[in-house]
Amino acid sequence: MAVVSVSMPDELIERLDEFAADHEYTGRSEVVRESARTLLSEFENEQLAGRELAAIVTVLYDFDTQHVERRVTELRHEYEERISSTDHSHVDDYCLDCFVLETDLEDVSTFVGRIRSIERVKTVEYSLVPLDAVDAIGERGLHEN
Repeated sequence: MAVVSVSMPDELIERLDEFAADHEYTGRSEVVRESARTLLSEFENEQLAGRELAAIVTVLYDFDTQHVERRVTELRHEYEERISSTDHSHVDDYCLDCFVLETDLEDVSTFVGRIRSIERVKTVEYSLVPLDAVDAIGERGLHEN
């Protein structure tokens, strides 16, 4: 097995070690391997591949981190043809951006990954809805009345 060196803050290493101990992993390497497998398979969903999706992506980061806000804004402009709605709010000491995208799974995966890679972004959450499934539900509802 190859050895890979990864730099990370001491706080994250402490959290990895605590997680490994609390969940009976053999050590931090096993936790990192499991995390990598999970991340790499996160957007491998054959039921969603090739379908038009509505994706709701929320991004939380510290208020007054201008480099984060600038990078998020750059991505907003880059994806503007696929973003149908966006909102920027202040929640406590944080900025919260909410994006609604209409695109495919690959674009959502890339968008989410690029936001996650911005230093000092706290959380990125998303939900996906296949648009053809919404259309089918709407059509059934019309015929039931």
